Amino acid sequence: MEKALKRYFPIFVLPTLAAFIVGFIIPFGQGLYLSFCKFTTVNNASWVGWGNYEKALTDATFSHAFRFTVGFAVVATVLINVLAFMIALVLTRNIRGTNLFRTVFFMPNLIGGIVLGYIWQILLNGVLSQLAQPLLALNSTAGYWGLILLMCWQQIGYMMIIYIAGLQNVPPELMEAASIDGATPWQTLWRVKLPMVMPSVTICLFLTITNSFKLFDQNLSLTAGEPAHATEMLALNIYYTFYSRSGPMWKGIGQAKAVIFFVLVVAIALIQLRATRSKEVQQ
Repeated sequence: MEKALKRYFPIFVLPTLAAFIVGFIIPFGQGLYLSFCKFTTVNNASWVGWGNYEKALTDATFSHAFRFTVGFAVVATVLINVLAFMIALVLTRNIRGTNLFRTVFFMPNLIGGIVLGYIWQILLNGVLSQLAQPLLALNSTAGYWGLILLMCWQQIGYMMIIYIAGLQNVPPELMEAASIDGATPWQTLWRVKLPMVMPSVTICLFLTITNSFKLFDQNLSLTAGEPAHATEMLALNIYYTFYSRSGPMWKGIGQAKAVIFFVLVVAIALIQLRATRSKEVQQ
């Protein structure tokens, strides 16, 4: 069997590799080239060098979108992971109906981002109107917390499943030894359970951080960046730069923003992975 796998390995890998090259490597390389160009289509690009990057970095809307995205990502990441871990702790106890509750908490993750954004827009505008407050299109504070609420509601159930898998993988012998040594529930949580579920923490932090930075469809449907780009995140800012501003100059600037965005997300994700993996415990 092993010899057959080694023999036919290229045959099985080739279709996936070809799809990866055609669907990712070539478009990425072309996009990187276009970020140094002024263009309206890929066939009439003219080289302008680093000018697109200079204009992107000095764009006030892009810097504001960066600050807004960072603030959103920090709060959303903390809330999602803390609440998901707390729910996972409760649902790994021997109580009735845990499977039902797991299903209910996971279901929001199955709803598409655009649909979810419009649903929460209706709900939040209804609440704001009852409180005699400006609607989302005129209320940046409500827009920010609305995005946080939407993100938490959608992502907590998914992260909860990962944390439940990690908690169920904690060896019972360690829990029994901690109990015999007289450890309190709080000490057991911090000294036994949390170190043992660090692989799950690594995965959940990676997913929540990257998803928060890449958030686009919920931002578009819930607030559309209003009022006056105050709730505009990085992905939406790139979209508006590329498609809503006329002229070949803006296409190149939008592409440069996309490259900066890619490098930023990759760098943050790698730093997070390195930081959390160093704390994982080998079982």
